[in-house]
Amino acid sequence: STTLPSSTSALLLGDFPYFRCVMEVGEAPVQTFPSMVDRYFRRWYKTDVKGKQCEDHCILQHSNRICVITLAESHPLLQSGRKIKSISYQISANCSRLQNKVSGKSKRGGQFLTELAPLCRILCIDGEEYTIYSCIRGRLLEVNENILQEPSLLQKKPSTEGYIAVVLPKFEESKSITQGLINQEQYQDIISKRHKTTAAIMGNTDPTSLSDCIL
Repeated sequence: STTLPSSTSALLLGDFPYFRCVMEVGEAPVQTFPSMVDRYFRRWYKTDVKGKQCEDHCILQHSNRICVITLAESHPLLQSGRKIKSISYQISANCSRLQNKVSGKSKRGGQFLTELAPLCRILCIDGEEYTIYSCIRGRLLEVNENILQEPSLLQKKPSTEGYIAVVLPKFEESKSITQGLINQEQYQDIISKRHKTTAAIMGNTDPTSLSDCIL
C-alpha cells in the first residue's frame, strides 16, 4: 500500500531537494538539467477547460498517486500584465475548500472531487474572473492557503509554491485518471499550433486586438 506523508505541504516544500533548493537559494535549478519537479512528477495537461479558450491546467502526478493541480504556463493568468485582485476557495454558499478535513495516514475524509469540480475562483484587477478546476477525480488533500495572502506566488512559482491544490485519486483509478488529459509533448504541439495561428492572424490584424491567450 502507498504510504502518504503526514503533511502534503511537506511533500511539496520539504521532502524533495528541489523545493529546499528553491527556498534556501532562491534560484531555479540549472536549465541544462531537468528540474526536480520534472524528476519527481510527471506533467499532464487539460487545455481549454470547460471550453474556455486557453484556460489550461497542469497536473503534476507523483508515483505515489498524489496529484498537484497547477496552472499551465499558457493560462491567461500567467500572461504579462495580468494582476490578481483576490483568490477564493469559497465555491458556493455551502461549499468552501478551506473547510476540507482529512485524517490518518490514509487521508480519510477529504472532499470528493470530480473532473470538473471547481477548486477556487480568481478575480483580476481588470474584472476578469477565472475558475480553476480539479481536472481529475479523487479526494482533496489540501489547498494552498499561502496564495490567499500572497497571490503573486501563483504567477511567480505556479509549479511549486504557487500550486492550487493537492488531490489523491482512488487506488483503483490511479492508472486511468489521465485518460482525459494530454502529455507534455501533446501540450507543446497545441501551443505550437496556437503560435502559428497567431502568426497568421497578425499578418491581417492589429496585434493590440488579439487576446492574451493567442499571444
